[in-house]
Amino acid sequence: QVRLVESGGGLVQAGGSLRLSCAASGTFFSINTMGWYRQTPGKQRELVATITSSGRTNYADSVKGRFTVSRDNAKNTVDLQMSSLKPEDTTIYYCTARAVVGHTSEYEVDYWGRGTQVTVSS
Repeated sequence: QVRLVESGGGLVQAGGSLRLSCAASGTFFSINTMGWYRQTPGKQRELVATITSSGRTNYADSVKGRFTVSRDNAKNTVDLQMSSLKPEDTTIYYCTARAVVGHTSEYEVDYWGRGTQVTVSS
C-alpha cells in the first residue's frame, strides 16, 4: 500500500506563485510515474503534469510555460511549481503515483492523494 500526502495549497492572487509537494510512503518496489491532476467538482479529473523516474515530463497545454514538475527519486517526492497563476487554475489538485508493488509477482498500481485546494483570486 502506498500513501500520498500533499501539501502547499492555498490562496494566491492572480499572477502569483504556489508550490505543491507530495510525499509517497508505504511498501513498494519502486515508483514509476508521479504527477499531478486537478478536478473541479462535477467535471472530469484532468492531467496537469507528470514526470517519470527518468525525468521525462508531460504537461497539459493549459499549464505549459507556467508550471514545472520535479521529483526526488531518493525521497519519493514530487513537486509542482506553479507560476503566473490564473483564476481558472482554481480547483483541487491531486498527487498521483504509479507504484510497483506485489508479493509473489510485481505489478503496477495507481495511487492518489486526498487533494489540496488551490484558489487564485482575480
